[in-house]
Amino acid sequence: MSAFILEKLCRGCKRCVNTCPVQAITILSHLPVVEPKLCIECETCMEACMHGAITFRPTEERKANE
Repeated sequence: MSAFILEKLCRGCKRCVNTCPVQAITILSHLPVVEPKLCIECETCMEACMHGAITFRPTEERKANE
C-alpha cells in the first residue's frame, strides 16, 4: 500500500510534502504526487492533510483505476 492523493480534495498547501519523513511526495503541476516505492506507509501525510485529500490503498488497486 502507499499514500494516494485525492486530487479533487487537494488544495495544494504542501503540508504532506513538508511532513513526509522520506520525501516520497513531490509537487508536479501544482499537485502532490506520491512515489509508491518510497512511501513507508507511516500515515504522517494523511494526518497532516487538513482537507482529507490523502488515503491509503493497495498499489495494485490504484493502478487498475488509473
